[in-house]
Order: sequence, then C-alpha cells, then structure tokens
Amino acid sequence: MTSPEWSSLLELYRQTVCNGMLQYLEKHSGRKWKRGIYSAAVVMWLMMLQRLQARATLASGVHLLREGAAQPLLTQCRRVRRKRISSRTGGYCQARQKLPQLLCRQVNQEIVERLRKILQPEQERLVFVLDGTAVELEHSRSLMERYPPAHNRKGRGHWGVLRLVVLHDVETGLAQQPCWGPMYGDQAVGEQQLGVQAMALLPRESVVLGDRNFGVFSVTYAAQQKGLQAVFRLTEVRAKKLAGAICKPGAYEVLWEPSRWERQRHPHLDSGAAVAGRVIAARVGRGKAKQWLYLFTTAPLSAPEAVALYGRRLTIETDLRSLKRTVHLHHITAKSDEMMEKELLMAVSAYNLVRAVMCLAARRKNIDPRQLSFTQVLTVVDYAWHRLMQAPTQRQHDREFLRVLDSAGQCTLPRRRRSRSYPRSQWRRGGELHLRKAEN
Repeated sequence: MTSPEWSSLLELYRQTVCNGMLQYLEKHSGRKWKRGIYSAAVVMWLMMLQRLQARATLASGVHLLREGAAQPLLTQCRRVRRKRISSRTGGYCQARQKLPQLLCRQVNQEIVERLRKILQPEQERLVFVLDGTAVELEHSRSLMERYPPAHNRKGRGHWGVLRLVVLHDVETGLAQQPCWGPMYGDQAVGEQQLGVQAMALLPRESVVLGDRNFGVFSVTYAAQQKGLQAVFRLTEVRAKKLAGAICKPGAYEVLWEPSRWERQRHPHLDSGAAVAGRVIAARVGRGKAKQWLYLFTTAPLSAPEAVALYGRRLTIETDLRSLKRTVHLHHITAKSDEMMEKELLMAVSAYNLVRAVMCLAARRKNIDPRQLSFTQVLTVVDYAWHRLMQAPTQRQHDREFLRVLDSAGQCTLPRRRRSRSYPRSQWRRGGELHLRKAEN
C-alpha cells in the first residue's frame, strides 16, 4: 500500500509549492504575482503536464486546465466560479514569461529532495550516474548569440546547440537539477566543467559513476573535495601511467597527482592536491570479445563490486533518451534564455514525477523499477489523469490512484534471452527533400 501523502502527485506538488514558499521567493525575486487564473502554482503545474502530452503545446496545457487538471490549485476568482476559462493561449503564455526563474529552480530542487525522501527513506549509499548530451534550441537572436550552432567545412548550422549535463539516480532514475552551457563558440563549456557544477548539489557520501570523459584528475579531485566517492573509467594510457604495467586483473593502490598540463589548465588547484584511491583492472566480455576495463575508485568496494556497479552506468543512456524524446527536450521551442531555462527545469520535474510513479508501481509489484517502460507508464498516467481529477471523494481518488499503479506495474520491458541477431544501427532521417543552407 502507498502512504497517505502519496495518494496523488498533485498533492505532493501542493505540499512542495506552498504559499509561504511562493511569498518568500516573490520577495527575493522582486516580482509580485497577480491573483487570477494563472497563478504561479498553476502555471508551473501546467508546464509540467504540458511536457507529458504527445504534442507538448500551449494549447494542450490550456485544454488540460479547462478539463480540471489543476482544479485544486485554482483561486476562486470570478471566471473560475462561472466556469468561463478561455481556451485561448495568450494569458497562459504571458504568465509563463512572468514566472520567476528562481521559483522554477527552487521548485525543481524541492521536488527531487521530497521524492528521494519518500522513495529512498533508508538508503545509506546513493549512487548517481553522470553524463551529458546535446539539446537543440530555437533560431532566435538572443539564443544564437548565447548558444551558437554547430559549424563545419560545409557551413554553419541553423539551430543553436546547448550542452546539458545531468545526474541520474541508479536505483530510481530520478534526475538531479541539470547544468548547461553553450556547446560551441568562444564561451563553450565542456562536460567536465558542467559535471563539477552538477556534483555540488549531491548529498555527501554519494557515489558518482562516470565514463572515460570524466575519468580525469580535475573531476575526481572535485568529487573528493565535495565529500563524494567516485567510480570513473580510465583510458588505458592513464591507467598504466597511474599504476604502472598492469599484467593481470586486480586492484592497485595509487596516489593520483595532477600532471603539469593539468595544473596549467586548472591553475586553481592546490599545491598539494592529490587523490588517494585504487586502479581496478578487469577483463570483461565473452570469448574473443573480452577486453580490459580500467576503473579508478575512492569508494570502499571490492574489485568485483566496483565492476558490477560500473556496469549499471548504461542505465543513463535510456534515461537521457526518455528525457529528450518522451518529455520532448530534444528541441526546446522557447525563444529567450530565461524561458528556455524555465522550460528545461519544469520538463525535468515532470520527468521525475513519472519516475516516482514507476518506483511506486514497482514497489507494489516487488520488482525493480528499471524493469518498467517509461513510455508505457507515461501513457497510463496520461489516460488516467482525467479519472483522478473527476473522483468525487478522497476514497475513490485513492482507489483510482492504486489502479494507476497496478496498470503501471504491468508495463514491464521484454526480457531478451538471447543477444541481438543484428548489429545496432540507426536509420537516416529525412528523404529526398533538399536541406536549406544557412546564410553566411
């Protein structure tokens, strides 16, 4: 059974976005929110629901409002009492633009922390996977100046490109507050720099997994300074430079010190900066496909445990796919930097709410949340939302919510007994149409 506070996602949101919090953030942001249909709580809730719809348009958000998706959040103004909420998107669009960025950041962080306390109340060691991706932006003057498009010998691209780095919980799939920056141009930032910023929000003593891109001294030292434990993959050259000649699998105690090149690139490093840990060498794979795996870890794990834990790093690939495709973050349609940030944060919050439903459904079925399909669970939530909002009593509402969890628990992924009979590949998109070229 679920706890009483989890009888509805909307109830959790109402607890997160309380009136005291809104008044505090209004005071610090310098903006006073007008009373009416589109209050701050209603606008943020609609922005999250909008991301969970198939088309993710403003019209879909307004339609959900008219159908009662945010009824408990509405103030009893005249148009609400008379049930005369307009289907036009102008008021909703203006309210989104007036929404303070500080409020969106705070709500995103509060939702993550509350979900973690509910879903993992007794978890001693939290494990997070660190990775990055690229997101397309609209072609507007302000965004193109801040986030330049890609370019090559054939010319300059049309869409601005944003580099996004996010940490996902290995067990639940919850996404931490992301960090981002331009991917190209003079102000471009790398995944390593953004990864250091993202780790600042993690609880102490957490374990961070990362691929070879993050297996460098600057990221490992930053994790140690923040009280985090690291399990990062190393390149063969870097592993043998740290541990010497590696002839057999095992764990090698090392003291990682920055090279002269790393000190030149990171002048803020202390003179005695060093990280004590172990280089773990293991043979992974089957038959002739076996290869060496080199890890650097500061966590108190045995070599087999570290290798098995790093094997769960692949979960972030499907998490990023769900975040970009299912929640429609592969292309953000906002045309200003402020609106882009609010869209991004609310989309991550919506993603976390669906992940919470998956965890509750898996707990009810006694299975691993990773065995459930994100897309199918999202479909269940979308079709059941109308019944949840129309429930006349709290008892019937709780019954409908448990029915949603039972339906979500059936959305399991297929278990492949054999490996793929064909190599993984990607179909080219597009057809016979000629692509437009950017003007120089």
